[in-house]
Parts: sequence; C-alpha cells; structure tokens
Amino acid sequence: MAQRQPDKIYREGIQGVCFFAQGNQQALPLMELGSGEQFELHFDELGKQPRNYYYSFQLCNADWSPADINVFEYIRGFTQNRIMQYRFSSNTSTAYIHYQVNLPEKSCVPIKSGNYLLKVYLDADTNQLAFTRRLLVVNNVVPILASATQPFDPVLQNSHQKIPVSIQVKAIPMFMQQLGKLVILQNNRWETAHIPTQPLIIRGDVVEFNAEQEAVFPAGKEYRWADLRSIRFLSDRIDRIDPQTQPPLVYLKTDAERSRSRYTYYSDGNGRFYIGTTDAANPWWQGEYMQVHFTFAPTSKQPYAGKDVYIWGDCTQMLSADQSRMEWNAEKGVYEKNLLLKQGYYTYQYITKDIRSTQAIPDPQFTEGNYFEAENEYLILYYYRSFGARHDELLGVQKVQAGTVLVR
Repeated sequence: MAQRQPDKIYREGIQGVCFFAQGNQQALPLMELGSGEQFELHFDELGKQPRNYYYSFQLCNADWSPADINVFEYIRGFTQNRIMQYRFSSNTSTAYIHYQVNLPEKSCVPIKSGNYLLKVYLDADTNQLAFTRRLLVVNNVVPILASATQPFDPVLQNSHQKIPVSIQVKAIPMFMQQLGKLVILQNNRWETAHIPTQPLIIRGDVVEFNAEQEAVFPAGKEYRWADLRSIRFLSDRIDRIDPQTQPPLVYLKTDAERSRSRYTYYSDGNGRFYIGTTDAANPWWQGEYMQVHFTFAPTSKQPYAGKDVYIWGDCTQMLSADQSRMEWNAEKGVYEKNLLLKQGYYTYQYITKDIRSTQAIPDPQFTEGNYFEAENEYLILYYYRSFGARHDELLGVQKVQAGTVLVR
C-alpha cells in the first residue's frame, strides 16, 4: 500500500477531527516520554449508523516515513484498540455520530521518543483508513536555545522572521553530533517546515544553526477569524444565515486583500480552531454543522495571474489541496469557497501557490502581506539517530514566540 499522508482525512463523511492535549483544544499533541500525559481525540461521522472504529500508532522517522522497526518494540500493550465511546447527535439538523477517546490508553502506550502517526480505521482493517493525525513524543535530553529576529538580508528585514538556534548536545557523543536533524515549524505548519542543512558553528558541545539564508520565514499577518458558535445570532464576521438550506448556509462578510494595509496587532489563534457553541450545553454532540461561505476580494478585482488561492488554517488541515482551493467568480470579481464546519471559533488566512509547480511554497504576500511584527509561534524539533538505530529519536523541543517586540 502506498505511503499515507499525515494529518489527512481519507473516509468520506468524517468531519470535525480534533486531537489535542487534554482539556485544551489549542494545545498541540506533544508529550514527554513516560510522563503519562493525556490527549483527547474527537471526530464525527455524518449519518445515523454507528460503526466499529479502531486506532493504532505508527512510529515514523523525522520525515514521517514509517520507521523500520517492529511495533512491539515501540508500543507497550495492544497494537490496535477499539474506540468504545460514541454518542448520537442531539437536536441537530445534520445527523452524525460523535466518537471520542483519551489517549494513550493504559493498554497501548508509546515507549520510544519520536514521531508517531495516529491511524483511525474501520473494522480493525488498516486498509479502511478513516484519517491520520500526528503525535510527537519527546525525550527531552538535548536543550535548545532559540529566538526570533529580523533577517540579515535588508530585502527581507521588514517582511520575514529568522529563527537562529543553538543546540547543547552534551548528551550525544562528540563524533556523532552532526548526525542530528533540526526541523522548524511556523504555527505548526508541516507543509512549510524549514530543515537547516548544516550548522554554522560548532563550539565544544554547542551547535549553532544561524546561516544567513536558513530558517527565514515569511511573517504574514495576524490571522482572520470567524465566530461560528451561534447560528441564532450573527457574530461580527457573519453577514447572513440561510436557515432554509440543509445544513444551514452561513455567509461570512467579504474578506478584503490586506497586502497594502498597515500592520495592526490583535490576539489571534495562528490558524487554529476550537469546537464550541452558545446554542447548546455540549458542543461535541449538540454542535450544528453548517456550510460556511468564504469570499475573498482582490483589490484589482482580477484573479492572481498564475496562482491559486487557498483558505489556510487547521479548518483545512493546513494543506493547500482541493478541499481548500477557492474558485474564481468572474462576475463578482472575487474568490469563493464553501466549507462544511462544525460550530466553533475559527482562525484562518488566505495564501497563494504557483499553479505551475506542485512544490511551490504557500505564500501570504499577495493576499495578507508580510510584516516582521506579526505574532507567530515557532516549534523547534531536534531529531537524532545513533549508529545502528532504526528510527529518528526526538530528543529536544522548544517553542519561540515572535511578535511586535522583535529586534535584530
């Protein structure tokens, strides 16, 4: 079977997938090895017929390719488990079954550090894959020092952010210190991850990654938002709601191009969302599904030449794919897209990609603009594979907040 993609829904009808640290929908699924930390997995399947869903963990390398290691060497307990807890939707116009489980269960515990792919599939058959999600397990023995600065390049100083990193590799033998791999994520975007190739300086047990052209990210702007917690009352971003459609059709106010507007700071969610409702007691099985109509208006009222426009955020799995690509409406001079979303609070932005290249990097330059003052969160991951090992261990994690206080 071909290699599966991380963070992707494969089965039609699966919606509202959420995987986060217990009690905090904004927290990433990242745990310390042996800590006993718990995560919540929630998802829905449209319809009225409950099914038998199972899950398992796949240990992966730093590039998310499957590790060449037997499952019994990295999982203590059963290699697959059934998701037992589900509930029918209540008082919703769209019928669905809500499934949830707290992970890892005592009967299935990861015992090695590294990247794990959570697989959820039907009837204990991994060929009937429903969706996958990433889980990071870190054995934090390698300290990481990092900061956010302006790039050295004067062309990029006002539009990009640079992340210089120092690794204290005392825990690794001297002759093997260059075998590590550094991965830097902006706002948890794996599609735009930076992987510095070589350290700039090695001083004793400190390895510095600070090359002029590496770990430089377009800063973007603060994310837009849509408060969809109520379909009875219009929030500030909702233009109107058509209750006659099934599911309800929610029209958001038109989003204008922001590339030429001045930077303004406000607290945002960096592309994340959380499920919630003010119309019912429990959002997980009483939350309503709705078709949400997004409209983006370029200043020129013309399409961007040679580029596709995408809605970018966790609501589209941070992927520039068909489910997030917008359609050009020549009559109105705008891009449009409908997304099926559950009641909640969503943050998003618009990005463009070159039509001619499948490897093109998503860029907010034309739609949002790039401003080095923008608040962004960076996650630095350090992987290491010793001689004779069969997978990449995750030995260090650090978070860095970039924002309006950046200095060179």
